[in-house]
This record gives sequence, structure tokens and C-alpha cells, in this order.
Amino acid sequence: MTSATKTSSRERPVIALLEARMQSELARLVEKHGGAPVCVPAVQETPHIEANAVRLLLDELCAGQHDVVIFMTGVAVSLLFELAQELGRHAELIPALRNLTTVCRGPKPTAALRGFGVAPTLNAREPFTAAELIDALSDVEVAGRRVLLFNYGERSETLSETLLARRAELQEFWLYRWLLPTDGAALEELVRRIVERKVDAVAITCQIQFRHLYQVAERIDLSRELVDALRKDVVVAAVGPTCRAIIEVHGVRPHVMPEHPKMGPLVMALMRYLDMKEANERRAAATSSS
Repeated sequence: MTSATKTSSRERPVIALLEARMQSELARLVEKHGGAPVCVPAVQETPHIEANAVRLLLDELCAGQHDVVIFMTGVAVSLLFELAQELGRHAELIPALRNLTTVCRGPKPTAALRGFGVAPTLNAREPFTAAELIDALSDVEVAGRRVLLFNYGERSETLSETLLARRAELQEFWLYRWLLPTDGAALEELVRRIVERKVDAVAITCQIQFRHLYQVAERIDLSRELVDALRKDVVVAAVGPTCRAIIEVHGVRPHVMPEHPKMGPLVMALMRYLDMKEANERRAAATSSS
């Protein structure tokens, strides 16, 4: 680590985590591999549920009025079944989904759907971006068919526009939205700590996390300083290509991206990188002193 962030080579590297939903699990992984996690959620998942709209949607699903259903996240699957349970429609929803073409973007919606007794028809390949989802749908005839897309916290423009270009009768639905945390003080403090080189690395597990971090930095007039720190001194780890793309748009090239876009490989790749970085700095210091 650099002398700006480390007072002793025996100190654990400080890893800033922006994850909200899985922050405890991610923090434990960091600790297990020798890091000191600092958890500052950058996203607030807020329910976006209109009771009448949900009732109508369940009516349509149970009546077989949709041909293809796409789940972007496991959260959307869980929320759909929770709402169905509250409305007494849980038992109807399972066979309704089994009779449709169900498509999952990644392992989380796949596991959630299987947990409710529905085996997905199609799954996107790694690294589970919109491109792989579009590829999974390449052999599915969608022209003139009703396609229901459960978005994550915001719209996937690439996926939606591709389906519309293929003349699908697309219906998009949100069960939650991504917002900035109500109290932004913790994120503002994290920006300052990054600028002051008081953290060794930042782990990004969702693109909205970085956008919110940058938005907060702009709000306190530290966006240029943030980018400078992330370019020069603070290690940036991105879980997959979607995260990498949004980080690069802001002028930062991630130092670490795991082979498999999951939290475990991300943490292990990051800690290996930090270990190698420190070893190289030690060798450089020894060479210069001799």
C-alpha cells in the first residue's frame, strides 16, 4: 500500500464497500481474506408498488395473457411472490409462470425462481449483462408476442429497445427503484476519505453505486479530486463489465475485475492485487534504499 494510506505494512487494507443488500456478507468476505471493510451503502432500494397495478398484473399472468416473462433480479422474483402471497394468489402464480417462457438474467433470479418451484426456461450466460440476456433470447420468437419485463431499479435501455425493435409487445414493470440514500452524510464522508487517500480500495458491485458516489462527489465539489484519487492511488475493483463500463465513462480504469462476476471472486481478486501491490512497493523501496 502507499504511505499515504498505510502507516504500517502489517495493517489490514481498508476496503470501501458500497453494497447495500448484501453488505454483511460482503464485509465478512473482506475480513476473511484479510481486509478491513468500511460499509457505506450507496443505493437505497425503495418499493415501487401500486396495489391496483399489481392486482391487474397477477390477473394477466394467471389468465395466460403473457407469453414471455423476463426477470432481471432475484429481488423482483421475491417481491412478486410476496405480493402474490399477500393477495392470496401464490398458488395460482406458480403454474402460471410454469406455462410461460421464463428468462433470468443471472444466478440470483434463477435461484429465487427455483426456490418458488419454477424452473426457468432460459438463463443468460456469464457475465450476466443485457448482452448475454439478448443472446439468450435470440432463438425466442417475440414478434407480436406479449413480453413482460421486470426491470431492476432502473430501465435497461439496451434490452428494452432491442425487444421493441424485434416487434415484441413489451410491458415493463418495476417493483422497486434505486435511489440515493436519504441521509447522504456517510457517502459524503466516504468521498472525502477517498480523496484524502484514507482507504486503499473501493469495491463496486453494481453500476448505480459508482454513479451515486460520483453524484455525491459533484454535490460537494470533489468530483475531480475523487477521479484523481481513483486513477492514481486508490484501487478500484469492478464485479463485471457493466460496472467497468460506467466507471470508465467517468474517466477511471478499474484495476481489478474477477474472471467470474460474483462477490467471492471479486474480493479474492482484489486482495491478491493489493498483496502484489504491497510486495512490489516493498521491493521498489528496498531497491531504492540500496
